[in-house]
Amino acid sequence: MKVTILGLWHLGSVTAACLARHHRVTGLDLDETVVAGLRGGRAPLHEPGLDTLIATGLAHGRLDFTTDVTAAAAADLVWVCYDTPVDADDRSDLGWVHTRLARVLPILRPGAVVLISSQLPVGTCARLAKLHPALRFACSPENLRLGKAIEAFEKPARIIVGAPAAARATLEQLLTPLGAPLVWMRPESAEMVKHALNSFLALSVAYINEVAALAEAVGADAQEVAAGLKSDPRIGPRAYLAPGGPFAGGTLARDVVTLTKLGADRAIPLALIPAIKESNDRHRGWAFRKLQSALAGVPSPLVAVLGLAYTPDTSTLRRSAAVALCRDLLRVNIGVRAFDPLIRAADAEHQDLPLATSAAEALRGAHAVVICTEWPGLRDLPWPALLATMARPVVIDANRLVEKAVAPVTGVVYLSVGRP
Repeated sequence: MKVTILGLWHLGSVTAACLARHHRVTGLDLDETVVAGLRGGRAPLHEPGLDTLIATGLAHGRLDFTTDVTAAAAADLVWVCYDTPVDADDRSDLGWVHTRLARVLPILRPGAVVLISSQLPVGTCARLAKLHPALRFACSPENLRLGKAIEAFEKPARIIVGAPAAARATLEQLLTPLGAPLVWMRPESAEMVKHALNSFLALSVAYINEVAALAEAVGADAQEVAAGLKSDPRIGPRAYLAPGGPFAGGTLARDVVTLTKLGADRAIPLALIPAIKESNDRHRGWAFRKLQSALAGVPSPLVAVLGLAYTPDTSTLRRSAAVALCRDLLRVNIGVRAFDPLIRAADAEHQDLPLATSAAEALRGAHAVVICTEWPGLRDLPWPALLATMARPVVIDANRLVEKAVAPVTGVVYLSVGRP
């Protein structure tokens, strides 16, 4: 089976590398720098195990990469895996994706299946099918997580597939080797699943953080409250209920915004879904508000920020809450020293972020430290010694990552979400 993966940033490079275990795969992207890196066995961003998996596929001759759109002409299936850009208001840049699709779809052979996993709005398959009636359009919502993407791809609980009957045989051949149950439905339903699932996860995050705000005010511990909720079988232990930082990165927010716009476009009044983003946006300011209070009256305050990446085990800073916090602090003349184990040098877009070479350098002389990205290695730092080098031992740790190591230290002010 000849498969072309269209778009080779995170979603596409992971999909291509994993799928090459089962099929002959060509990765196609118009970005020459990205393709050159992949040909050399280097993914466009850090993802544990991905470089090795790419190198294995290349060495076995089951995987290659190109910028030549004609490479897709003979494909049995084209898997659209662009990571759809979002703006500062979490609105998807659909034109960016459709411009690239327009380069490829007209050259595909009649009957080819186009499987869309890019984050595009419900109705996309139907619109494309009208424009290209000789092709078969289907949707399988992506289910990857930065830092755990290979495991998510190779061990899915199930695979949602929305497809017309004419595409099912090809899609079964593609997806059955992954070993997960295929949940079949119409394309519009599969597209809607992605919006609804991400919005439900976003709702869970916003909900428990609002509970946490109340817990801080009344003397309850929101982490204990969350444990109580999860103990109820109607909710369950794996519920997305962990008081802490806001959801960030644009992935969840994108689908909340998409559903909100869908309601507005169809004149369907929505109350709950638009409120998810409003609640989360308010919670984004939690760390900043705590720092302003803790540093009130401190001359020339300095804050150490530990972790800049959007999430652990990745190197991307796109839509990072930590980056936004740094810029908020700098805007009000609070000094910043930031450290992240994977961010060794600021790129052109982040030249304003003062980087330290180690956590120790970031904390030395600081009046407060904020734990932003939940890097596991931060737990193992020599916290009593590091806190002793600070001007004031104030620790802001929304997700309680270093609580056991830090909270017992004499004199430390330890602040986390959902606890008075």
